Amino acid sequence: MSEHSIENMPAAAEPLAIPVTAADGTRYELLAVLPTGAWQCLLYWLPAMGIPARHYLPLAQALAARGIAVVLHEWRGIGSSERRAARGSNWGYRELLQDDLPAGLAAVHQHWPQARRWLGGHSLGGQLGLLYASGHPHDFAGLLLVASGAPYWRRFRHGWLIGVAYALAPLLAGLVGYLPGRRIGFGGNEARGVITDWARSGRTGRYAAAGMARDFERQLAALQLPLLALCLQQDWLGPPASLEWLLGKLGPGERRVAVIMREDMDGLPADHFGWMKTPAPVASRIADWLAAADAAFAARDGSTG
Repeated sequence: MSEHSIENMPAAAEPLAIPVTAADGTRYELLAVLPTGAWQCLLYWLPAMGIPARHYLPLAQALAARGIAVVLHEWRGIGSSERRAARGSNWGYRELLQDDLPAGLAAVHQHWPQARRWLGGHSLGGQLGLLYASGHPHDFAGLLLVASGAPYWRRFRHGWLIGVAYALAPLLAGLVGYLPGRRIGFGGNEARGVITDWARSGRTGRYAAAGMARDFERQLAALQLPLLALCLQQDWLGPPASLEWLLGKLGPGERRVAVIMREDMDGLPADHFGWMKTPAPVASRIADWLAAADAAFAARDGSTG
């Protein structure tokens, strides 16, 4: 099946909104897009920093047309979330990883307990997905990254400029009370705790979260789930060197890296966000990889049944 034939397949059902309440009372909605026929594979998708879940509906529809159910997570402070970052409303990776993600995944398990779950994400969503999976490796069949990589400044061209940004962003967030991403043209309006955790990983190349005692680096080194990582050819925000640094933290396991080229996008930019408007090439590679993995699961289950 060609990458662009997805667009000609029957549309999946309209998205289903699932209300979720996190451990600390914060409320938001998941968006679920389900195939019209029978299905078993479910992808729980984590957006990039500042991107509402609804912006990934084209990707979810394309995957649902290939028989893959998709549930789109909503980050705290974005989209359907009742919270907004402000001086008196702050959070960091700890709340995202300990409160919001477990609540969303619990809702998915309640609705579809028999589904084979995969965890995927875009940019920062991919990074946080790996951090979460490193502490819950038995909850997922595998992992997917799109336009993701560690933000370590040494892995970027003109990295010293990136390093300056990692120094200034927390200062600006502290001054304003949050990072005014919409005003400066970077992500959404982000809580200063998120920016502090993100900038720390960018400066040091290591993951940590304020208020969490977990040794993420040790847990990542033990993570052996199969993984597909898709790079975008013109993505300066997620260059191959940053992905290599991120994957280098993981333990041994199946790792497949593929590049989405400009030619794959019918001449449209193959960059950090442009693929979201024409997600067929990304959806096709994800669907093919998941189909092969599911076939392997089925063969293994059959041999042990």
